[in-house]
Amino acid sequence: MTTIYIDRRYLVDQFYWQHAGEVRDHLDAADYLEARYSEPAQILHLGEQRAEHLMPWLDELVALSLDQNFEGHFYRMQALLFAVLDVIVPRIKTSSTRRSPSQRERTNARPARFRPLREEAIRTRDLLRSTPSKRWTLDTLAEEVHLSPTHLSRVFVEAFGRTPLSYLNMLRSEEMARLLRETDLPIGRIAPQVGWADPGHAARVFRANVGVTPSRYRAMDMLADEGMARPI
Repeated sequence: MTTIYIDRRYLVDQFYWQHAGEVRDHLDAADYLEARYSEPAQILHLGEQRAEHLMPWLDELVALSLDQNFEGHFYRMQALLFAVLDVIVPRIKTSSTRRSPSQRERTNARPARFRPLREEAIRTRDLLRSTPSKRWTLDTLAEEVHLSPTHLSRVFVEAFGRTPLSYLNMLRSEEMARLLRETDLPIGRIAPQVGWADPGHAARVFRANVGVTPSRYRAMDMLADEGMARPI
């Protein structure tokens, strides 16, 4: 038997990001976590083959923990833990209701918080993803899904965490990054292809989304291809 302890604060943080479309904040995430996993200590029978599959990851986690260099090993430990959780979480027993009447009362008092994405938000997302180079405006998107611009913006932010035009800029930045990696086209020609008429504006938005300028991104990709990439 192997015992795994996970700090509750860490779980709440991970649960918040996993269910960002369903929970409002970390306090809400903590409530949702308690509702879904009402038995915080469970014994899982994984079987010998699956247990043997996990053991190298668990052994390495233990070794890295004993080393006490948490900052240096942070990403490796995260990767190992996520690999373990990917195997065991589907086998953890979940609950559909809270354990206490007061908890159930709080759950029943806010059912609207756990609802599917609005069809208008999904439709808007699909329009943007299908033709990101189109000269979309909030008004034209609102007309397509039969909502007012203000209402559409609110619905979309609730669903995807950003405005429709901010989401469009993200899509265009992704496409520009792909063209920078896969073609030799100059930035001045790539920008109009992805939907930005002004290359200077394109460079500013790209940097805001990716973290570096288009020219720097292309240079980094070339270094990686040559096997000489190094930390920036």
